[in-house]
Amino acid sequence: MSATDAVAAEEDVTDRWSAVRDLPPSAKLVAKVLDYNDTLTQSELAEETLLPPRTVRYALSRLEEEDVVDSRFSFADARKRLYTLSV
Repeated sequence: MSATDAVAAEEDVTDRWSAVRDLPPSAKLVAKVLDYNDTLTQSELAEETLLPPRTVRYALSRLEEEDVVDSRFSFADARKRLYTLSV
């Protein structure tokens, strides 16, 4: 990989997270956990991040406002929503 390729790859990563940059720390943490895990429910996110469920709800709402996460209903349990990172 040349130096130009490395700079271009770093710019792609920077651009990818630009929508998250000005969000609260809880939203950044939730986004990063979703980056490491493909799809999680809200309760799974609360377990992984060690954040209270209310904080995770707020973080997810902020991320949805910025179109950073996608949500869909779980086929296994229609009461739950599954969240995935879309950036």
